[in-house]
Amino acid sequence: MRTDEAVERDEDRQIVTTRVIDGPRRLVYEAWTAPHHLERWFGPHGFSITTHAFEFRPGGVWEFDMHGPDGTTYPNRVEWREIVPGERIVYWQGSHADDPDAFETTVTFADRDGGTEITLRSLFKTKAQRDYVVEHFRADEGGRQTLERLGAYVAELASVGG
Repeated sequence: MRTDEAVERDEDRQIVTTRVIDGPRRLVYEAWTAPHHLERWFGPHGFSITTHAFEFRPGGVWEFDMHGPDGTTYPNRVEWREIVPGERIVYWQGSHADDPDAFETTVTFADRDGGTEITLRSLFKTKAQRDYVVEHFRADEGGRQTLERLGAYVAELASVGG
């Protein structure tokens, strides 16, 4: 038993972002399943992405660059860990395959009031790592903006019969 160190709780190591999107769960989930969808909404306001590899299956990888509004390019690598169609996606994300700062995100989809409640739960290895990405990259606000962009994209898809 560790008595000399505090054990970090999951709540202290995570960022949770939830939003109800005006659109059916099928459509919200579909927006996560292909690069031509993800390239339209993934990331905070002002960011764009370029996909280099994409295989949406457990063990598959999505490699992409995020391009910030200031021109900075951020390499990203997602490894899909679990996919339950229409319900849950779990993935590891880092800047490269062996990134020691990679973190796990669980995305859940649920029917809510005629729309879809989507929750992103990113779990970091330590509280310090979580605090760093919040302080230096505003990751908490970035999650809110990402789901806002997803909502706008789903509305666009729904308007054309998606």
